[in-house]
Amino acid sequence: MAGSLTTSVVFHIPPPLMYSEYYHTRLQISRISETFGSDIKSNSWWAKPKVVSKRFDKSVPKVSVAYETIVKENPTWDDDISEPSIVSENRLQFLEERDEKNLSWRLLKLSRADKVRSALELYASMDFMGLRPESHAFNALLSCLLRKEEVDDALQVFESMKSSGRTSGHSYNLILQGVAKARGFGAAFEMFEELVADDEHRKKADQVLFNMMLTLCRDEKDWLKSERIWWKMNENGIVGNSTTYRLLVTTFLVFCQYGLAIEAYLEMVRNGVQPDARTMEAAVMAFAKDGRWDSALDVFRGMMKRKENPSVTTFNALIHSLGNNGQVSLAFKVYDCMKSLRHVPTSYTWNALLVALCRAKQYGDALRLFDKIQQETPSGLELHLYNTALSACKRLGSWKRALQILWEMEDLGLSVPVTSYCRVIGACEVGNEPKVALQVYQHMVHRNQTPDTLTLLSLVRSCVWGSLWDEMRDILKLGPPNAHLYNAAVQGLCLRKKTESAKKLYQEMRELELSADHKTRAMMLQFLPRS
Repeated sequence: MAGSLTTSVVFHIPPPLMYSEYYHTRLQISRISETFGSDIKSNSWWAKPKVVSKRFDKSVPKVSVAYETIVKENPTWDDDISEPSIVSENRLQFLEERDEKNLSWRLLKLSRADKVRSALELYASMDFMGLRPESHAFNALLSCLLRKEEVDDALQVFESMKSSGRTSGHSYNLILQGVAKARGFGAAFEMFEELVADDEHRKKADQVLFNMMLTLCRDEKDWLKSERIWWKMNENGIVGNSTTYRLLVTTFLVFCQYGLAIEAYLEMVRNGVQPDARTMEAAVMAFAKDGRWDSALDVFRGMMKRKENPSVTTFNALIHSLGNNGQVSLAFKVYDCMKSLRHVPTSYTWNALLVALCRAKQYGDALRLFDKIQQETPSGLELHLYNTALSACKRLGSWKRALQILWEMEDLGLSVPVTSYCRVIGACEVGNEPKVALQVYQHMVHRNQTPDTLTLLSLVRSCVWGSLWDEMRDILKLGPPNAHLYNAAVQGLCLRKKTESAKKLYQEMRELELSADHKTRAMMLQFLPRS
């Protein structure tokens, strides 16, 4: 029957056929049977074995669904045996149809129906007859094989596509995804580099293929390979689309490669590609993290013109960048914009505003804002907010307010770190309350907190200016000799005109083989002889 995939072939001898012609016909049939091992009634034959590559896995036999070939391992495995024996049965079909377009349509239907064995038998039969399916049929067969996790057969089909020039960007996309799923990202990336390195095949690599590879790099958390793929795009003269640059900018941002994220964003702008909201948010954060608050603000204004609604994280990053660079008024304008879009400020938002005020040396405003936060959102207060408020207290010397904040932290059950006690002691130092500072220190030790060098330095200075000489001596003896503490004590004694005490302490410092800094040596030169 014409147009069918397989057909039964029956030979009838017409009455007028001469004996010689009949004998010639029977001879042809005999030759076909000898060549192919033909079974005319079943309309199929067994072709020559397909060569199977060497394998070194001794436990699992190789099974190919495409040609039903099985590598039968020998019972014993010796070093002298180089290849396993092969038992191969290749089932092919007699194709009465010879039109590649019609056969491609049949292969497409079988592949879409996930009839793997039938599709592969049809493909193997076409391959045996020298017929080549069309590109879309090839891609459908690849997709079917990969859905059924037949990667080895898919690779054989793909190599056949390459040799016949029927590959496309979609073909590369399918096979690379399948290899990545079955054999890992490393194998897929190696295959990708081989493809784009070939002059013939690199022309078929399109945006979709590069975007797929960038997606795999993002999932594998490998920004180095993302950068390499980006270079390959530029080498091949391919201009990315919005998806390409979103993948690049967001991936580089996640791994703190702010310079690369900015470079990718600027390239997108130069190429005239319109960024989406997510890319612009990532660009704002990259500029902000890189200290380029003006560029971050420009991108943010572009989002506002497009009536985008940035996330709270984007607002926080911009406010923090503006505050760190002394742009307090701009930081509060961005905060007002954040409230107008009905975003709820987080503890990071409040801390960014407090830091902005402290950087601008508006410590009183910072404490007033902290009081406002305590009244409006007491549940939003976290440890870093308390520490920022304590820093403002230290600068102002507001030791009473610092003590109040410290007691609140302890009452709330927060794990108060050493830095918090250090700032309270610093507030006592600036406020000239050395006895209170010593009480805070004793309370700190009672809570099993070990003071660091900064805390002890603040205590030494407090004792010097409070004329608590014995307490100062006790602090110097708390632990191993510390050059920083001795330098601070000697300098304080010199400033308080305690010359003899400064000389004795300096001599003790030299006996302990502690290094004096430049300021200590300059002060002592005024009192000690040059010898």
